[in-house]
Amino acid sequence: MSRRRVLSGIQPTGAGKHLGNYLGAVRHWAAMQDEFECFFFVADLHSLTITPDPADLRSQSRRVVAELLAMGIDPSRSALFAQSHIAEHPELAWVLSCLTGFGEASRMTQFKEKGSGNVGLFNYPILQAADILLYQPHAVPVGEDQRQHLELTRDLGQRFNNRYGDTFTVPDPYVQQSADRIKDLQEPTAKMSTSKGGPGVLWVIEDDKQTLKKIRSAVTDTGREVSYDVAGKPGISNLLTIMSVATDTPVAALVEQYDGKGYGDFKADVAEAVIAMFAPVRTRFDELIADPGYLDQVLREGATTARAVASATMTTVRDRIGLLAPT
Repeated sequence: MSRRRVLSGIQPTGAGKHLGNYLGAVRHWAAMQDEFECFFFVADLHSLTITPDPADLRSQSRRVVAELLAMGIDPSRSALFAQSHIAEHPELAWVLSCLTGFGEASRMTQFKEKGSGNVGLFNYPILQAADILLYQPHAVPVGEDQRQHLELTRDLGQRFNNRYGDTFTVPDPYVQQSADRIKDLQEPTAKMSTSKGGPGVLWVIEDDKQTLKKIRSAVTDTGREVSYDVAGKPGISNLLTIMSVATDTPVAALVEQYDGKGYGDFKADVAEAVIAMFAPVRTRFDELIADPGYLDQVLREGATTARAVASATMTTVRDRIGLLAPT
């Protein structure tokens, strides 16, 4: 019996993955390889909506590949590829756009929140639907911010199937453990955010000294007691949560361990634990990013696997909608 298939993509923009991303998404992707047939892609076409510098886009795309590999994605067990290397992505997006109402697309949260933008941003959810349906996955790992886009994907898949016959697997959401509980170090009532960045965000790939500095300067609360109280002591509670996941120790045990100790000692230990957790990832990343030829090879091999699936899907789609087969 073949394994169920999952698919997920990641944009090559920003400073990389932060602690919340790692705990809420990428670490789970690595674990999913034991159970599922996994397809992971670098969403470089989606990144064009912000018109990035070409050199930066190439650099960031390789960086994302290195990060994913360093965090546990195994190219011998998963297809890891670049979206732009598979021509069927934009082709299927065009087909699906012809089945999407203007009002339906305009209600997508991402476009509404931007207030304005280019046509690419408007079409973003339709390309995302094509990204998914192309590979016939049974499930798609999603966070709360992507649920609406997955619902559009499901709607378009069902609409195509109803009109042209069963063609697409309509995927279910694979709900990931929320990373909202990891808060910004400088604003511990708000979640750690890639778009916000700044000294309150712990990046998986950064200098150990930066990690130490950020945690030592993290906002704390009045008093000196290390106790867990999200409402009354959000800063210390956030650091306790981080310490708990970094050391796999229950928060209650940590509170007992630091009874009678001050914030300074506690922060130093949190920093040491986070640095230790990320040490193997950072070491492996440094090795990978120094070998761009290997990263490109991983993408080539991943694209070969992905293209076989994408090509088969599009051959069926073209036939169903009445396009002449190429001679």
